[in-house]
Amino acid sequence: MHRPIDASVAEHRERVFGQLRTLAEEEVSAPMLPEHLGGPNDNGANVAAFEELVVADPSLQIKAGVQWGLFTSAIVRLGDEEQEKAWVPGAMNLETPGAFAMTEIGHGSDVQSLATTATFDPEGGEDGEWVINTPFRAAWKDYLGNAAIHARAATVFARLITNGVDHGVHCFYVPVRDAQGNLLPGVQSEDDGEKGGLNGIDNGRLAFDHVRVPRRNLLNRYGDVAADGTYSSPIDSPGRRFFTMIGTLVQGRVSLDGSAIRASQLAPHIAITYATQRRQFTAADPTRETVLMDYQAHLHRLSPKLAATYAGAFAHEQARCTPSTTCSPAAATPPRAARTSRPSPRRSSRPPPGSPWTPSRSAARPAAAPASWPRTSSSGSTRTSTCTRPSRATTRSCCSWSPSGRCRTTPPS
Repeated sequence: MHRPIDASVAEHRERVFGQLRTLAEEEVSAPMLPEHLGGPNDNGANVAAFEELVVADPSLQIKAGVQWGLFTSAIVRLGDEEQEKAWVPGAMNLETPGAFAMTEIGHGSDVQSLATTATFDPEGGEDGEWVINTPFRAAWKDYLGNAAIHARAATVFARLITNGVDHGVHCFYVPVRDAQGNLLPGVQSEDDGEKGGLNGIDNGRLAFDHVRVPRRNLLNRYGDVAADGTYSSPIDSPGRRFFTMIGTLVQGRVSLDGSAIRASQLAPHIAITYATQRRQFTAADPTRETVLMDYQAHLHRLSPKLAATYAGAFAHEQARCTPSTTCSPAAATPPRAARTSRPSPRRSSRPPPGSPWTPSRSAARPAAAPASWPRTSSSGSTRTSTCTRPSRATTRSCCSWSPSGRCRTTPPS
């Protein structure tokens, strides 16, 4: 699986594409598919398999991520069931290599400001067509994996315009090349060429000169247009609709984070293994040389890297096991209101000299506030209300507590 050191860019690209076909034959990304498409809908397994590909070749890992984690995932998460059945099988078995056309030269992370347009023409085709257009150079789609050579289609993010109204950015399925790899009429492409790394990926640019696609090529889970040009959406707010669409793609970001962590784990593993085996100079033992890891300078260089890798791995596991990313709700961290909490022991700020603090030294702890606190009403009578100290298991309390442990607001009647 590892690439030859002396491979040219063209050779590396073809090698990685051949490896991608092998992954498709082995159905490596099949766990991502929902049940109605014949898959187990096991996103956790899919992400775990994806992260391991970086060990073989980072170019292969990113190319697989573009094909299945972005291009195919956009169809699955933004299209309806009919669109999924039409386009997902070809994307999964690599009959339709694809590109994910979101980023533009003039707009990167600011997706809401993309300039590519998709204008609805009710007179085109059988029941209307979309006219995909790149209005100026800064609106070219750039840095797209698969775009330079292999992509046959692209999920294109463009501004949906119908009846003269701009309804914001939506996603469209747009064929870009024929079966022989020739660009379709109106589609332009450029090769990003050799890069500092990941040269097994054919990154490139795409532009569209009034390219027409059928009305049904709008991935319409969160917004659709009827044959007469009427726009409809289950989400009324344009802002909320946009962030809902983008939020469905967050799994790809988490996957990339996991891949970076996996690569980071390999580096200190190699370095520390070498440092615990390689010996140099007889400093401490005249009959045996000292391993590199016993030298403080070497240890101090590697230890922070190891700690950062552990921290990154823990943070990634936390991000991965949330309902909005990859894990099932049952495996995700429960909501705060559903957790049980235990108050952590409060130790004295001045433990006895020479004696470590232990939980048995109850005298060093402040007294707990009573469950019931007497309060005096405006009429002068005293009444007792039950107040609970706020904890992680409660979302609201009948009173707030001062640092000294007293209830400082009047409980409700």
